[in-house]
Amino acid sequence: MSQETLIVPKRESFGKAAIRDLKASGMIPAVVYGLNEPPVAIAISPKVVARVLASDTGMNSVMFLQREGTDIKRHVIIKDLQRDPITSRLRHVDFMRVDMTLKVRVKVPVRLVGTSIGVKAMGGVLDFAHREIELECLPSMIPAHIDVDITNLTVGDSVRFEQINLGPNVIFTGDAHQVVCSVRGKAAEEEVAVVAAAAEPEVAKKGKKEDKK
Repeated sequence: MSQETLIVPKRESFGKAAIRDLKASGMIPAVVYGLNEPPVAIAISPKVVARVLASDTGMNSVMFLQREGTDIKRHVIIKDLQRDPITSRLRHVDFMRVDMTLKVRVKVPVRLVGTSIGVKAMGGVLDFAHREIELECLPSMIPAHIDVDITNLTVGDSVRFEQINLGPNVIFTGDAHQVVCSVRGKAAEEEVAVVAAAAEPEVAKKGKKEDKK
């Protein structure tokens, strides 16, 4: 768990002009909310946020947020990000206050470990359906990722969320029957492709008949 302290100024001015000035100074707007307290508008360096995101725990990093000019520190995690749709640069960050004694809900990346025998030796195709898992646990217990060993998966095998060992005091909050990943045979895929290819000329013929009418 990260204990980095981010010292941030409070934002006193708002609007498009204020945001332009903020960006010109190398900062972006952000907000802190949660724990039944009023939200507070702050500013933060996108480079600092990028460094946190690049860490092992990423968005689920627990850190201290300290308001500039005060000695008060609060534990927070990054709850949401807004990026420019063209440049992908950070535009806004939502921080959520957390109480280290209360559970939080977070999404954690799923990481597949090993090479499936169904893919390696049987020519199967791996389907990675769900790359995140929603968990509930104490902030200090948030895992950086959840590892799923797929080494023994053969063609036709799958792994569901209910089969993943999350460890003590970590609860899965979604549909436990959902498939995380599976291995299917290439033959099935080729059959689907053949059926789709065969259907295309039929569609074309129907189109021509309708044109003649």
